[in-house]
Amino acid sequence: MASNKVEVAGIMGPIWIMGWLFTIGFLKLSFFKGFLAILFWPYYIGEFLGSIIK
Repeated sequence: MASNKVEVAGIMGPIWIMGWLFTIGFLKLSFFKGFLAILFWPYYIGEFLGSIIK
């Protein structure tokens, strides 16, 4: 019986980068905020969506 190995970590890197680039473009962040978005992009999306809901 053959065993198939699926690596999920290999696809998460490109998805994370796409999310980061989307955030920088969608929120029109400055260079410094764009650099911080590398680590904190969920925060910026939440902040933006929170301002729309209010």
